[in-house]
Amino acid sequence: MDRNEKKKRRELIGEYLDVSNARLTDDEAGFLLHDFIEDYDKYRGQSEARQSSHDGWSSDGKYTRSEELTHTFTDDIGIREDYQYRDDDGQTGASSREIRDARGILNWFRDHR
Repeated sequence: MDRNEKKKRRELIGEYLDVSNARLTDDEAGFLLHDFIEDYDKYRGQSEARQSSHDGWSSDGKYTRSEELTHTFTDDIGIREDYQYRDDDGQTGASSREIRDARGILNWFRDHR
C-alpha cells in the first residue's frame, strides 16, 4: 500500500471514528478498521449479551451478584456497552458507554472475536 492510499484510508476512518490519539499499524488502519467501516451494515443492530454471577463480601456479609454485559453495534458506526447488576440483597446498578474511537474498536475486536 503506498503512502497516498494509507492517507486516504486514515482520512476515511477519521470521518467515522476518533483517531486523534491512536497510533495505528498499517494492518489496523488499512484492513481492520477500513474493512469494518466499509462492511458496517453487516454489524449494524447486532447485539451480544453475556451473563455471569459471582459471590462477594461486604460489611453486611456474603452476597451474590448477577451481571449482564450487552454490546450492541449502533446505527452510527460504534459499539454501545450496557452493564447492569443486581445483588441478592436488592442492590442494583447500571451504566452505559459508547465506543467510538479507533483504538477502542480495535481493542473490542481483540477481546471479543
